[in-house]
Amino acid sequence: MNDVAKVIQLHDIQVEARPRPPARRWPEHPQGEAPGQVTSLTERLAAAEPPAPQSLSDLVRGAIGKQIGKTAEFARRRLTGDYQVDEFGFDEHLLESVLLPALRPMSELWFRAEVSGMANIPEAGGALIVANHAGTVPLDGLMLQLAIHDRHPKQRALRLLAADLIFETPVLGSLARKAGHTLACREDAERLLRAGELTGVFPEGFKGVGKQYADRYKLQRFGRGGFVAAAVRTGVPIIPCSIVGSEEIYPKLADIKPLARLLGLPYFPVTPLFPHLGPLGALPLPSKWYIEFGTPIPTTGYEPEAADDPMTMFEVTDQVRETIQSTLYKLLTKRRNPFTG
Repeated sequence: MNDVAKVIQLHDIQVEARPRPPARRWPEHPQGEAPGQVTSLTERLAAAEPPAPQSLSDLVRGAIGKQIGKTAEFARRRLTGDYQVDEFGFDEHLLESVLLPALRPMSELWFRAEVSGMANIPEAGGALIVANHAGTVPLDGLMLQLAIHDRHPKQRALRLLAADLIFETPVLGSLARKAGHTLACREDAERLLRAGELTGVFPEGFKGVGKQYADRYKLQRFGRGGFVAAAVRTGVPIIPCSIVGSEEIYPKLADIKPLARLLGLPYFPVTPLFPHLGPLGALPLPSKWYIEFGTPIPTTGYEPEAADDPMTMFEVTDQVRETIQSTLYKLLTKRRNPFTG
């Protein structure tokens, strides 16, 4: 949309004259200023501290005013088309203005996520983050994306490779595209990595996110190593990531398979709160989260042809899997309670 703003000349507007307020008098010699030294009004205003709120109502009014300003700026950019969407449908303006702010209270107040190893994520260039997957509902991908954006010095956007089911779901599929995610296929993965994007993958897939609570923190099979082949072909490092806390948000106790087949879902979970508590059962339990990024595993030592060697890909895949599993066990030994940490 190309809107043309209407310009109103100031000299065409007649303003009723009003008495001027008395001029504010500045001290002749402010503290620290020698007599005769001239200090500009701009410098004094910059040095002056803003007045502190006098009451709770002042704080509320200030917060509401800031939110109104942010909403107005967001609406202006959307209406004027002052934002960009890449070839995958990634809308960074929507991600930073709407989607991530909506997730932030859950991460900071509900899950109280602690993040370590952020220095292992490069400030620029492509890299492939490989993480364990769990939780019945895949909130771990969203929390991972938020953690990298908020904790990384360059606030990098994580582009997740997701299952086809996500993009086939109405509304959810469109939001996933706008958040920067794409299909978990070799072609899209390599395009993102070659473009220098930070890309994330959960090799366990539905086997990991839908496993029983009794199998928590036991990594499932990592597929055929397609993510390793993509990293080798593009020459980017692989960064293992271990997430503790996601297993406890929806403890899966059973699976109603006939209902899952009827709805076209990989599973229909039974948790301590769902489905017998209805919508209330969709509330995740407030587990304490730990996210740790491990030392990058370089792939530059391999020739691109090595991506077609099943044994080589299996060895690297197994190395990544063992790194994530051992880190999970390390984090679990430090955790005293799933909910208090």
